[in-house]
Amino acid sequence: MSDRASTVVAGAGIAGISTAYHLAVVHGVPDVVVCDPRPPLTLTSDKSTECYRNWWPGPGTAMVDLMNRSIDLMEDHARRSDNAFGLSRRGYLFLTTDRENLEALGRQASEISRLGGGELRVHRARPDDPRYEPSPAHGFEGAPDGADLFRVGDAVRRRFPFVSSAVVGGLHVRRAGWLSAQQYGSWMLERAIEHGARVVSGEVTAVETHRSRVEAVIVGDRRIVTPILVNASGPMLEDTARMAGESLPVSSEVHLKTAFADSAGAVPREAPMVIWNDPQPIDWTEDERALLLESNREDLLGVLPPACHARPEGGPDSHWVLGLWEYRRLVRQPSWPLPVDDLYTEAVIRGLTAAFPGLSHYRHGLPRHVVDGGYYTKTPENRPLIGPMRTQGCVVVGALSGFGVMAAAAAGELGANHVTGSALPDYADAFRLTRYEDPAYAAMMASQGDSGQL
Repeated sequence: MSDRASTVVAGAGIAGISTAYHLAVVHGVPDVVVCDPRPPLTLTSDKSTECYRNWWPGPGTAMVDLMNRSIDLMEDHARRSDNAFGLSRRGYLFLTTDRENLEALGRQASEISRLGGGELRVHRARPDDPRYEPSPAHGFEGAPDGADLFRVGDAVRRRFPFVSSAVVGGLHVRRAGWLSAQQYGSWMLERAIEHGARVVSGEVTAVETHRSRVEAVIVGDRRIVTPILVNASGPMLEDTARMAGESLPVSSEVHLKTAFADSAGAVPREAPMVIWNDPQPIDWTEDERALLLESNREDLLGVLPPACHARPEGGPDSHWVLGLWEYRRLVRQPSWPLPVDDLYTEAVIRGLTAAFPGLSHYRHGLPRHVVDGGYYTKTPENRPLIGPMRTQGCVVVGALSGFGVMAAAAAGELGANHVTGSALPDYADAFRLTRYEDPAYAAMMASQGDSGQL
């Protein structure tokens, strides 16, 4: 079967759909084809906490600029859709029990504020503290930006009385929250289809080139003649690149997520996304430790990395909580089904108990829960790849790691601008594949610290 298209987008995740939206709706590109062997938005786009933030470290302003632009676009789409995808602005609350960690959190906050993250307000539980504006329970309009740094534990608990008494301070990032990635992606896909885009079910099995230029893409039993291929293949980014004779500097990490029914109400419905910013051990009993040793689960017995995090899921009548903690850092070639971790939910709830003491209610009996997950496909320095590949007509929009939902709007816009030859933002060069040819960039990578990835 033969077909033609102006552009083929490989991958119907949120990055590919956003690119198709910007091509078809914003630029008026006719006959854009999105292809995927699975239904749209079902591989990894719905496997995260579906959160967003503009709070990203340097070097440079590129990541903050990209995320600010993406959030601008999401807010515009929310207004035009009557907030069909439930964009919220509860923020991210980073907590610590370590004063040195708090000082580091403050230094990083000052840096990100200077990079464009917004005003930093410091609270010490004193009468002369700056005004603290609570986050809205629903929606995003009128919410503050920037961040509020709590220098003492009492200042945190004054606003968030549910947190542990061991907390000595924290940081509430304000231009942050969550949304329904499924509904957001569906809204963009519907608009793209209204403007002539098509969805073709099938896997990309070959890319035909002539003189290093794209000529056609084979999707299942269909040959689609096209001059443009957008590689938005998510975890299969490298597989699609190889079909064009290329290689991309990416690897994939397994990331799981648990959803559990919090009948005890340990995580209040009004809570922000809460991130435990300290490394921590799990307080297993001696019998539990012995069983873990017998089961070859020594990975759960030491001090585990920081960033165990959770947020409430659903409306005010819901009891569900989403929790994540990537304590294994399992890098592997993407394949399905994902590796099973039967202890994941228990480990996450035990870890979250440090922040939410009420979760100790489940110490002797887990609540109803569901575990799923996906892959974080990332570059060595954890910045996306957006721009031309070496093969003429190939554009990559990927390596969005764990920030695909929050970056998709601006990443798709930038990818579409590359395809159409439109004006590019100042941050475009920071995400090109050619950055790895610059010795100064290699030096920057070597000096980079925490990527800010959750």
